Amino acid sequence: MTTFILVTALASLLIGLSKGGLGGPVPVAMLTPLMSLVIPASQAVGIVLPLLIFADVFALVIYWRKWDPQRVRLMLPIAIVGVVMGGVLLLLLADSHQDLVLRRILGLFTLVVAIYKLASDQMRSLRYQPQNWHGYLAGWAAGFGSALANVGAPPFTAYMLLQKVDPTAFIGTTTLFFAIINILKLPFALMSRNILDIHLVLNIAWAFLLVPVGVWIGRTFVNRIDPRAFDRLMLALLFILGLFMLFYTPA
Repeated sequence: MTTFILVTALASLLIGLSKGGLGGPVPVAMLTPLMSLVIPASQAVGIVLPLLIFADVFALVIYWRKWDPQRVRLMLPIAIVGVVMGGVLLLLLADSHQDLVLRRILGLFTLVVAIYKLASDQMRSLRYQPQNWHGYLAGWAAGFGSALANVGAPPFTAYMLLQKVDPTAFIGTTTLFFAIINILKLPFALMSRNILDIHLVLNIAWAFLLVPVGVWIGRTFVNRIDPRAFDRLMLALLFILGLFMLFYTPA
């Protein structure tokens, strides 16, 4: 029980740090793999979702109307298709008790996030000709990955990096897009007790108080922490979590 409390507290702080500007999508990508160390993978996907939705409220207030509506209109419709597909697959895996399969999928997605992070700096320097279908593909992948494992940020962020948009619009667009996606994921999570156990969420109600603490820490220290050192730490943890979930078989 103590381990569960500590991991939940850490996950809540990581959400706040990400929304506060530290680490981009990487801390959020760690949440589900981290929680799956102490509870079944399907429940880990579900229990993280209310915390993300709660954090979205703070992020929307901070970045209200600072998004790029054209990018949202381009990616959101096909992202909804991705959410439906990912949500249905999650329901099938959860209700058939294929927790080990879901753990392997989570591990693979976690490693993909780490690889994306390594490649993101190179993306900024690419000569790129934007095409609408790139946005459709990124939107679908973001919706699918987010619904299945709360790891939809890498394809979305990779696409936005290639657009070379203003940093404020970048964060604002990301905030609005995933706030909508997270709300759309909620019905699928509620369809199965194996995914979102309301009693379990009520038991961690205290963790919601740590989200604004994390936001404050992120915004306060974003310019005081060496971003490269922080990125290296996050990448190391991502690789460890990804490999652990891919190759470890619970007794």
